[in-house]
Amino acid sequence: MKTSTKTSRAVPVAAILSALSLAIPVLAQAQTGESFQLYVSNERSADVTVINAADLQPAATIAVGKRPRGIHASADGKLVYVALSGTPIAVPKIDAQGNPVFQRGKDDDDDEASHADKVADGIGVIDVAQHKLINKLLVGSDPEEFALSKSGAELYISNEDVKTASVINLSSGKVEHIIPIAQEPEGVATSPDGKTFYVTCEAGGEVFVVETSSFKVVGHFSVPPRPRSMAFLLDSAIGFIPSESTGQINVIDTANYKVLKTVTLPEGSRPMSVKVSTDGKKIYVSNGRAGTVSVLDSHSYEVLDSIKVGTRPWGLVISPDGKYLYTANGPSNDISVVDLRTDKETARIKAGESPWGIAIVGH
Repeated sequence: MKTSTKTSRAVPVAAILSALSLAIPVLAQAQTGESFQLYVSNERSADVTVINAADLQPAATIAVGKRPRGIHASADGKLVYVALSGTPIAVPKIDAQGNPVFQRGKDDDDDEASHADKVADGIGVIDVAQHKLINKLLVGSDPEEFALSKSGAELYISNEDVKTASVINLSSGKVEHIIPIAQEPEGVATSPDGKTFYVTCEAGGEVFVVETSSFKVVGHFSVPPRPRSMAFLLDSAIGFIPSESTGQINVIDTANYKVLKTVTLPEGSRPMSVKVSTDGKKIYVSNGRAGTVSVLDSHSYEVLDSIKVGTRPWGLVISPDGKYLYTANGPSNDISVVDLRTDKETARIKAGESPWGIAIVGH
């Protein structure tokens, strides 16, 4: 809106309040002295948006290739890895309970695979200093999500359309192990001690535990359908896996590879990503189509709060100091900023088309 010092025209109070509501969160964030950046994978625009946490302003847009989804920073913060796929985006057929429906003898994405650009598959490597894609690692078909090993020397990758997990040595750039899993492997998480990694399979709710010394499956259990991700408590043998179809979070005994408890989230929840707070006291779950983030006590598993955020939040991260939470909101093409001291959304930041995942670089 154009303004002039020569006019005495009244500005509506609602407009002033609206402007302040947008400006105050930015000012509050700048006062915290946050020095990290958010790297956001944008599934439909084939790029990564870099956002300065200090002022909530975009710093760069990096073209990376087709369908970027899972995204994580290297241990030293010098590189960012992003999963790329040439398999076309498709809306899965689901039943009344929200579970995938498969034709006999056919996988959910067989049709898409026949039109897939397999040359586009890989893990993109971004140089943080240059804000530039510098390499693409060949890691097998249709990588969706991955996790770094505890040492940072390897990546553990889910290959969604071929029912496997791959292990790549980052020094050599070579795939060293391929582990048969089950239909539609998706979420990947490395245990806090680094001795195992977990792969969640969307279609049947199966979860596989792979030992990182032998790369053999040492555990196998099931949760309700469409488990998307996993997170761990650092001070005990407990993990958390959301089940999108049933609106639940599963508490996992990671010493014995079994489900201890299943917690029902607020009505309408379609849980996607799960994270543990920096102090280990709370669990945060992005609830997809519900447009919320659930907050749970990490030891009693009680649902403490529900935070309204953007449209269909998927990816979720927490700032290194534990003060802020960020969600990637696919349909609205933006990132929600939540102040965890008040459990309130304080700002929205524009990203690319269909933001999927978020990684933090810096402290």
